[in-house]
Parts: sequence; C-alpha cells; structure tokens
Amino acid sequence: MTKFIFVTGGVVSSLGKGIASASIGRLLESRGLKVTIAKFDPYLNVDPGTMSPYQHGEVFVLDDGGETDLDLGHYERFLTARLSRNNSVSSGKIYNSVISKERRGDYLGKTVQVVPHITNEIRESILKIAKEQKVDVCIVEIGGTIGDIESLPFLEAVRQFRYDIGKENAINIHVTLVPYIEASGELKTKPTQKTVAELRAIGIQPDVILCRSELPLPEDIKNKISLFCNVEPEAVYEALDAASIYEVPLLFQAQGLDDFLVKKLHLKATSRANLTQWSKFVKQVYSPKKEMEIAIAGKYVELHDAYKSIMESFIHAGVANSVKVRLRWVDSEDVEKHGAAKLLKGVSGILVPGGFGDRGIEGKIQVIKYAREKKIPFFGICLGMQCAVIEFARHIMKLNTANSGEFDPNTSDEVISMMADQLKIQGLGGTMRLGAYPCKVEKGTKAYQAYKQTLIQERHRHRYEFNNVYREKAKAMGLKLSGVSPDGTLVEMVELPNHPWFVGVQFHPELKSRPLAPHPLFREFVKAAVKYGHKKITKK
Repeated sequence: MTKFIFVTGGVVSSLGKGIASASIGRLLESRGLKVTIAKFDPYLNVDPGTMSPYQHGEVFVLDDGGETDLDLGHYERFLTARLSRNNSVSSGKIYNSVISKERRGDYLGKTVQVVPHITNEIRESILKIAKEQKVDVCIVEIGGTIGDIESLPFLEAVRQFRYDIGKENAINIHVTLVPYIEASGELKTKPTQKTVAELRAIGIQPDVILCRSELPLPEDIKNKISLFCNVEPEAVYEALDAASIYEVPLLFQAQGLDDFLVKKLHLKATSRANLTQWSKFVKQVYSPKKEMEIAIAGKYVELHDAYKSIMESFIHAGVANSVKVRLRWVDSEDVEKHGAAKLLKGVSGILVPGGFGDRGIEGKIQVIKYAREKKIPFFGICLGMQCAVIEFARHIMKLNTANSGEFDPNTSDEVISMMADQLKIQGLGGTMRLGAYPCKVEKGTKAYQAYKQTLIQERHRHRYEFNNVYREKAKAMGLKLSGVSPDGTLVEMVELPNHPWFVGVQFHPELKSRPLAPHPLFREFVKAAVKYGHKKITKK
C-alpha cells in the first residue's frame, strides 16, 4: 500500500516547503523506495500556464505537456521520477472538474457543496496519483499558509484522507518558522505554537515539525516546541538556511529524519540512504576551481524565479566543468537604452531565454548581434532562438524588416511565424505546443557534439516557429539547421559553424537538467564560456 506524507506550512509563506518536500523525497528514494511528489495549490487558475512570470515564477513543463508550478521542477531535479500533469493540482482544476460533473448530471440532482464534493475530488486526485504511478511513498505539498481561507478545502480533504487510511499510512510534516529576535538575542517559538494550534483546530495533528531557522535550535527550544505542539521530542527537526538547496537532503539525513519517517510509516527500506554521489556533487558546488560570468539577457530579470530552471542548470553545468558560474542579469529593455557593449562587457557567455510579447525584443536582438560579432559563446532558448533567427535575417540575409508575426503581423519578411496547427486554436490555457517531442540531430554539429546521438526528446512551450519559406536562403547564407523534427517540417535547432559556440533551440533544455546529469547543451555552453575566459579562484 502507498504511504502518504502531507507537507503544510505555517507562519509565513516562502518557507521552502517545496525544497523540504523534494529533499525528503530524495532521502526516501535513496533508501530504495519509489517516491512521487505532488503540489496542491489553492489558486483558482486551472494551471499556471496563463500567469505572468512576475505573478508565479517560471512555468515548469512536463513530458506530457502539463504546465505546472516551479516546485515541480525542484521535485524532478531531486528525484529520478518523471512526473505527470496529475502531480500538479489547483483549486481551479478541482472546481472545474466538479462543475463539469454537475453540468453532466453526475450528482443526480444533489446540491453540490465544498464538503463533500470538492473535498472528495481532492481526495480522488491524491489517490489517482498513487494508483497510476504505483509508488511506495506519495508526498503531497499543500500550497499556501495555514490560516489562508483558500487552503481550507485542501486541509479538510487531508484531514478526511488521514482518518480514512489510518495513522500508520499517512503523516503530516508541518514546516514552520522559528525567528531569531536580534534585539533580545532569543529564538522565539510562539509563532510555531500558534500555527500548530491553528492546524490542530482544523483537525490535523502534525507528526513532524520542521523548523526553518537562521540558527541551530538548542535542546530546550526543541523540547518547548515538542511540549506545546504535542509531538515527540525526536519529531522536531531543524531546517537551517543552507548556501545550496542541494545540501538540504544531507542536513536532514544528519538529523535522522529519514530514519524517523521510515519507522513512523513502517516502510520497507534499506538500512541507510545512499547519498554518495549526491554528497560528492554538493562538495563540488562548494569547491569550484574556476569562476566566470554569464549574462542572462531577458525581460523578467527583476524576478529571478522566472528563470529558476535556467539558474539551476548553470549550477549543474558548472559542477560538470569545475567552475562557478556567476550570473549577470541584463534587462533587455536597458540594452535598448544603453547598448549591448556597455551592459555585456567582460562576460564569458550570453544566454537569451524564452518569453512572450514584444517588450524588450529589440534589446534581445542587439545582444545577439553583439554575441555573434564579438564571437562570445551564445545560447538562445525558445524566444532566444527566434530572436537569433531574426537577427541573422536582418544583418546577414539583409532582410531589414525581418521579424516575428508575434511582434509585427504586417512585416514583409515574417521569418518566425505561427505554427499551422495553432492558427485555428481558441483560448490561451494549455493550447500551445507543449511537452516532449522528438528531434533529429545532424552529425558534425555543435548539437551532436553535445548529445552524441541523432534522436533526442526535449520539452516545448511555444506557438511560433521558424518559417520554412526562409529555410533554404538562411542555409545558403551560413545558418546551420542542426536539429529538425523527424518529419523535417519544423526547425528545432540552429547554429553558426563559423562561431566558437552559437546555438539556438526552440525547446527548453533547462527543464531536463539534473544535478547528477547536467543537460548536454548547458554543459557544452559552459565549457565554451570557460574556454573563452575565466578567472582562477584564489583561496584566502
């Protein structure tokens, strides 16, 4: 039978429930258990696909095309499991399903209510994940903070679920905050006591309390939390601030959290977690031999979470190259005002990421022109590739008005156009080209040098593509189409052979990079950037 771990959060938001859930999953998986993690969010959007990155950070796309919360990116990076769209559930998704059933007459004339209809739908969604993925442990992170009115249906569903399947099969881990008051020199447990009291008032008694704190918790603080929150003393754990999120599983293991969970849930696991390779990776994160700077020239740079997977991919690729990658955030609108040379001086590589809309596009094109002319390693992702094609068309193919139909529907040279199967689609949510698609890689290219194979699978999220009308002319002028769809109809990768490293891809490689398996394109891009210029780290 699948065992369930429900992770809730209290006191304040942004305590790191996602990292805690992923770290617990990593620990249990390293003990020979099959684990999956799901995120249940209280917002009314059906999924994050139509949200601005400023609202919710990046949209993490899964192989099956599910547009999900960025926490699912952490889950996949920490686990070996491949998640599905069912691992991401919102209030909007739940209500949409219930209302659709009501319209069909599934409830046979009953009054549809939050309890039992909404809570039953939530419970069924939890069971569906466990049943389909056939796992030993299903970790369910409940979004929001205890006390938020919108989270109440999820918490009621958790209360019912735990009661139904028994205490030995489902537990609650509550992530809370133990603040340090510098003026008095004290760690304060009252916020934790209050949030646990609120959780218990809902009918959920936490089994484990995970305390976010700047400082280690003395035994008397742990005992106080144990006493007032009605948990065993050994069930109070520290979640200390760490320089790298990848260290968190090791910090939890050092406290014996995995042992406690295995015992509490009666799990048939190996005697000790095998984190040898993970520990080696963390040591390499902390001890690089070189460092260099790569610019990310985007339009959402004020909120770094908009590019979370790209940031993590650079950590993975940095370890693979024994280098610390420092990121320089460059607003493409600033490039339009001040020029690329001023804002990109001294960088060893330039990445232009994805995005939507025409804001900052001319700045991105200036950045790409600068990278091409100065022979600086360049990587374009999704919109970044499209901008690279526009720049090449304008300045090499001499099509001065070249543009994307997304930015200028009246352009005389629409080198980037909407995909044919997108023209008749109505509505924005879940209608793009989403999920994993195959791509044929041409031998002898930078792309093949990275992948070492001719057929790959990568995740997509876009409506626009390279316009095939311009393919032959672009090739004749020196643009290498290094990757295409198996039927040859879609251009997936472009590069410049006469450049140290200039690659653009229509897909999102950052979504498949992992700590112990860095994405080949990020690995090779960082390698090229290191070759272009780096600084040795001198120990003081």
